[in-house]
Amino acid sequence: MQDKIYSLPQNPVSNFQFDEKVAAVFPDMIKRSVPGYATVISMISVFAREFSQKESLCYDLGCSLGAATLALRHGIHQPECSIVAIDNSAAMIQRCKQHLDFDSSNVAVKLICGDIENISIKNASIVVLNFTLQFIRPAQRLALLEKIYRGMLPGGVLILSEKIAFSNQSRQTLQTELHHSFKRANGYSDLEISQKRTALEKILIPETISAHQERLLTAGFLTAETWFQCFNFVSLLAFK
Repeated sequence: MQDKIYSLPQNPVSNFQFDEKVAAVFPDMIKRSVPGYATVISMISVFAREFSQKESLCYDLGCSLGAATLALRHGIHQPECSIVAIDNSAAMIQRCKQHLDFDSSNVAVKLICGDIENISIKNASIVVLNFTLQFIRPAQRLALLEKIYRGMLPGGVLILSEKIAFSNQSRQTLQTELHHSFKRANGYSDLEISQKRTALEKILIPETISAHQERLLTAGFLTAETWFQCFNFVSLLAFK
């Protein structure tokens, strides 16, 4: 289903929510809004093949409709390795379950509708935060990463994908304009771009790559490497 949520004028523009309306159009929305999203998802499967460990858990925190969960599922080849997928949107979890029901993999998945800040992490070889941390309050992000780190096995990896900001204003302006051009090329109008930006500005708080890297190291991770970037969207690998 095509995303037309912001195609008509809204006054005022309400804060963005991951409700049934968004869940219904989410595949189209994220494909047309996040440059490189398909690459990030496909590489999660590669990382799962490389870094999942036997008799461990892989977590998808903020799983939405389950794209990263499915990528993990098809990359895992370790015995007794299973997935825990969590999202606080009931609409997303319901649709995620439907997608998993039609999937051919036999890797076990436990779906949880809940707040990732309240979920315990244990015995984890892989944790995915795929465009999720940006919706957590900045003051709470370190505590979440520390909890993830404590619950990971030695050699475990965190895959962190985020929309980012730039400390240099001219660079910020350029990357924002390139992102908007990407959206226009995918059929979004200037009205849609403007209204969605307004809807997100109070709940999606981007940070610089260096801020993410420094926080990951503070949380205990040994490295925090950028493996992917397209405009103002990046993905990092952080190893325990």
